[in-house]
Amino acid sequence: MSSYEDCVAQISVNETLTEQERTVQLVACIGGEVAGGVDTFFLVYSASLVFFMQAGFAMLCAGAVQKKNVQNTMLKNLLDACGAALGFYSVGYAFAYGGSYEGGKTTFIGNTNFFLMGVDDYVFWLFQFAFAATSATIVAGTLAERRQMAAYLCYSVMLSGFVYPVIVHAVWSYTGFLSPNNTSPLFGVGMIDFAGSGVVHMTGGITAFIAAQILGARKGRFYDDRGMKLKKPKSFPGHSIALQVSRYRTLAAESSRSCFLFQVMCPYCRSAQLTPIFCFPCYF
Repeated sequence: MSSYEDCVAQISVNETLTEQERTVQLVACIGGEVAGGVDTFFLVYSASLVFFMQAGFAMLCAGAVQKKNVQNTMLKNLLDACGAALGFYSVGYAFAYGGSYEGGKTTFIGNTNFFLMGVDDYVFWLFQFAFAATSATIVAGTLAERRQMAAYLCYSVMLSGFVYPVIVHAVWSYTGFLSPNNTSPLFGVGMIDFAGSGVVHMTGGITAFIAAQILGARKGRFYDDRGMKLKKPKSFPGHSIALQVSRYRTLAAESSRSCFLFQVMCPYCRSAQLTPIFCFPCYF
């Protein structure tokens, strides 16, 4: 049954409506159906744009490392997405948004919807997973050429399954202590992070800084094989400038496409209250 037929069937039940009232309700019903479809489309499209940053970071890392480590680096960028999917599907989404509802009490972390049990809006999960994977892959370049495969996979699962969701819950959920949607927001206003500059990028950046501090420099960068300090630090230049530049071209191309489509679909976005959701890819 089409949306039009479904709306006609709903309105036909009430026989007391005048012809004009039936027409008004029919238009409102069809508009609601269309708005829901447009919401879903743009949320999936925005999620694909965010997730495509994985390709950009992979090219940047591949171009910035030595030629012998390109395959290793590319595989670890792939593991970012795999580990993030496992972590965010199993417990990450639950910690971030589980048990969060408008008007609820402030909580440190979510406590329901583990393994997406009881979740109906899978499109929203996909959108949030794309951000979780992006936060994890930010660290990849910082740890290039000096981390083990198993350890890096464990890091990806841990960041997307616990560390990142705690930040998301605090800022973006209804019951987070920093959320502006909280019944008692911090300092009366809370924290507004529209495109993830703090929740996503700062989380990844701080994690990268801590990890780099723990691992230290690449072997042979400042000390020789005997542990003696080099008079002049040894340089490890990337093997491909073209790949490094391709990363920015990829992100710029995706951003320009999204902005162009937004201009074309602007009237529909406004009718569906989707302007904030779809406009954010221009941020990157």
